[in-house]
Amino acid sequence: MTRDPADLSAAEYLDSAREMAAADRPYLAHLLAEEAAQRTTAPATAAGIRAAYPDPTTTRTERD
Repeated sequence: MTRDPADLSAAEYLDSAREMAAADRPYLAHLLAEEAAQRTTAPATAAGIRAAYPDPTTTRTERD
């Protein structure tokens, strides 16, 4: 049974972000982490989450 995304906690989004980062899916990890940050009440914690999962489109480096 699929859960309603509105019922998910910040910790659950952050866990999913870690899983996506480990699976080399940085953009999805960023989106999940952003949702976790939005659900976090502490501004410093939210800033830390955002810093840990920056937008890969702005931090991307070219590879050969």
